[in-house]
Amino acid sequence: MVAEPILLDRHRPPPTQPPPAQPPPVLPLLDWTTLADAFETACLLRCMPPPAAPGQRLARLPAQTGRAATIEFNREEAARRTRQLLDRLGIPVRHERAVGGLRRRYELHRLDVPREHRAAYLTLVENGWHRGRRELLGGPLPGASTVRRLRRTGLAAAAWRAALLAGGRHVRRHILGVRITDRELAAVLVRGAALLDVPAMLRAGTGCYLVSVAHGRDRDRILQHAGAQTAQRPVA
Repeated sequence: MVAEPILLDRHRPPPTQPPPAQPPPVLPLLDWTTLADAFETACLLRCMPPPAAPGQRLARLPAQTGRAATIEFNREEAARRTRQLLDRLGIPVRHERAVGGLRRRYELHRLDVPREHRAAYLTLVENGWHRGRRELLGGPLPGASTVRRLRRTGLAAAAWRAALLAGGRHVRRHILGVRITDRELAAVLVRGAALLDVPAMLRAGTGCYLVSVAHGRDRDRILQHAGAQTAQRPVA
């Protein structure tokens, strides 16, 4: 039995090269006031649970859905705050309120961004989230000015204000907590609490995360930074 010779000089097609990786988009710089408003808006959106199925509730961060020009909240305070922030950012929005349920009534507040403003809306919220998150989680820069440290404290307060307005309030005699489904926002809240000189606890639950602070001084400090409108809101 004669073995077949191996043709070493046989022409072989060159291996397929993967397409070059696309560099991340360069987002425009935001001044601190615009950044704070855009970051808080992004936190409000991230407080909402993910849509149950395609085409249903689109209340996540626009950068993740790529098409969330309609935002839905089940709390009027969260919808009004989001509308206020978008108005300051120059994004018009239409606010609609629907009531449903039979024995247990509920409200749904829908904010719709006009088509011609959606590109600006998506860019602002995406930019605000990434830059605000980086400021909070990246740690203080060597030689950071007092103004910058104060701005980071403002971002921390904005994240907690959004969570207390739009997240699931979890109030017990010994803690004040919020339930959220977004892991990155949970990390931002823990870090933000530290910047506000408040230790926070993070606990993973079934389909959500619970971020809480102790009752007393820690709770009062969080509510003080989050603002009077949150501190005075009745607890359901």
